[in-house]
Amino acid sequence: MLNQVRRRLALLYGSIILSLLVVLSVCYLAISEKNLKDNSFASFQSDMNTLLSSLETQTVFTHDWLAKMEGNGKYLISITDNGRDFLWGNQRENPERREKARAGWDYYERTYEIEARGRLATYHTEFSFPSTGSGRDDYYGCAAISNRADGTLAILILKPLDTLREQILHQRCIFLLLVLTAGVLLCLFSWYFTGRLLLPVEISRQSQLAFVAAASHELRTPLAVLLSAAGACRRAHGAERDKFFDIMEEEGAGMSRLISDLLLLAGADSRSLPLQTESCEPDTLLLTAFEAFEPLAKEKGYFLSVKLPEQSMRPFPCDSGRIRQLLSILIHNAFSYTPAGSHIRMELRQDDRRTLFLVIDDGPGIPADMKSHIFERFYRGSRERQTDGHFGLGLSIAAQIMESHHGEIAVTDTPGGGATFTLSFPTQGA
Repeated sequence: MLNQVRRRLALLYGSIILSLLVVLSVCYLAISEKNLKDNSFASFQSDMNTLLSSLETQTVFTHDWLAKMEGNGKYLISITDNGRDFLWGNQRENPERREKARAGWDYYERTYEIEARGRLATYHTEFSFPSTGSGRDDYYGCAAISNRADGTLAILILKPLDTLREQILHQRCIFLLLVLTAGVLLCLFSWYFTGRLLLPVEISRQSQLAFVAAASHELRTPLAVLLSAAGACRRAHGAERDKFFDIMEEEGAGMSRLISDLLLLAGADSRSLPLQTESCEPDTLLLTAFEAFEPLAKEKGYFLSVKLPEQSMRPFPCDSGRIRQLLSILIHNAFSYTPAGSHIRMELRQDDRRTLFLVIDDGPGIPADMKSHIFERFYRGSRERQTDGHFGLGLSIAAQIMESHHGEIAVTDTPGGGATFTLSFPTQGA
């Protein structure tokens, strides 16, 4: 499912970016080619000014001088003296050159008109034209009329655009290669980026699958006991039947606790953990928890104590019921994982920024490799640390309650042995 979503997102993201890249490249190429053509035509005009200045001062046109002006094929020069073609060099034996010159004159005569003005002056026009019906310009042309004492000299100079087209084609090939390379890199990046984008979703999905599997496993055992006890009730009588009813009631109560915990965690996942925030006295909350657990501690053989600071405590905003639930979870854990006769101390600290609740025991402590996992759902550590009646959800619930209060929960080693859980809340007005 996620792989399909990843492929579609990568395709969508890559297509959008690649389309933008292609559009930008085409726009850049269009502007670049226009500038290239404009610069080439401006260079041609400058060359024509120089060349025509030289022609104007020339009184006799020799074949060698004209060949030098053509620049070894860079230009094609056609001259008409008083209406008669002046054939020289290759033009005499090469009809193709004469046809090109004729096409240039025809295009010029259809499109432009230059009037002779004054004597010994040259007027010229530069243009580009197609020599065939291809629709593309094949030549730059310069048509000039020079008025001389002995008549009128018409000059046509053509410059093939093969070099310009090669430059444009070369530029297009480079851009095509760049776009293809960018497309490949973009596809790889899109695949990597969408993978990173969907990673939290995949982690959440795996967590949900693990959560459902663990919850199913935890519910299966008490449900099997209930079904077994229900079947035994059919055959039992009197006191024996009451015993099976007690088992069913105990297992049902355990399932009810587990379902309540699961619903609380589900509410926290959907950001709907209900809180009734009010200004609470931290010392009152701690003393209330101490008084509630003191009889149970004596019954189980634990030494439960409380330590309050000497200065008065500032109230802080919290849900008092959730704080009692937090302290209850930590004290129950201390009862479950420390041997009888252990000391469990509840302590309160406060400064201008934080209000701290500490639950400290001197039991066996928590191994270092387990500290990073104890707040995970259904995590109960090694088999020897697992106790009956614990589903591995208590500390997960504690972490969710702390998150909803914008606080932090941490566990550290108690000096001399044991574990210290610290609940840190923002102090009111901090």
